[in-house]
Amino acid sequence: MTRQNQLDGLVALVTGGGSGFGEGIAQLFAEEGASVVIVDIGVSGAERVATNIRKAGHAAIAIKADVTKAADWQAAVDQTLGQYGKIDILVNNAGWTYRRKESLEVTEEEYDRVFDINVKGIFHSINAVLPHFLKQGHGNIINISSCITCKPTSGLLYYGATKAAVDMLTRGLAAEYSSRGIRVNGISPSLGNTALVSQFVGEEFSGEMAKEQATQAPLQRMVTPLDIAKGCLYFASPYFNDFQTGITLRVDGGQYC
Repeated sequence: MTRQNQLDGLVALVTGGGSGFGEGIAQLFAEEGASVVIVDIGVSGAERVATNIRKAGHAAIAIKADVTKAADWQAAVDQTLGQYGKIDILVNNAGWTYRRKESLEVTEEEYDRVFDINVKGIFHSINAVLPHFLKQGHGNIINISSCITCKPTSGLLYYGATKAAVDMLTRGLAAEYSSRGIRVNGISPSLGNTALVSQFVGEEFSGEMAKEQATQAPLQRMVTPLDIAKGCLYFASPYFNDFQTGITLRVDGGQYC
């Protein structure tokens, strides 16, 4: 018996989809039948991921956009609607952090940037996408948070504060809009070996450090993009989930139990 794809006929817009967790989400969603829109400020990465998805026989387009810019968001939504006619799923994955250091050493520019990308990016996404969701009567928002909100990490104070804001945005949006057909949930990853990992640890991330990090979780490995993608699929699939909203799922191999 052929397995039914979980996202057949749906359109998913994934920010930061040109690498890391976003790439994993875009790939799995495409494999599950979604038409995927990969939004990234790094257009070469977005194009690479979209090309690989299309080579595998699935639908994908890449859009260059800065998530901190309202005009870029509106252009991305307009292009998506022009290509596919709708948006069903929004994954706010794009994120950034300054290099781990004492909080007194964080510059105002770094503070502004981490809040602009991690928090204001969601503000702009809601203003651009939510009116479409309300008009069509349904929508699904998945915000990528962080396990740092479970256990504050020294040297990443303001990054952690942005992710606490993401958690509150997830709960608040769910409370305000779920009765109108829009579910909002979050995913909290533990540390993964992505492009930002050296920023999180404050030094060049080595193979030995990866082995040590793996021992921190009961399942004895670091989180992968596929792990995060599977968590997102749980919230995105109408088969798996149509009654949960306003929650954040830890994807951490048990590290923060």
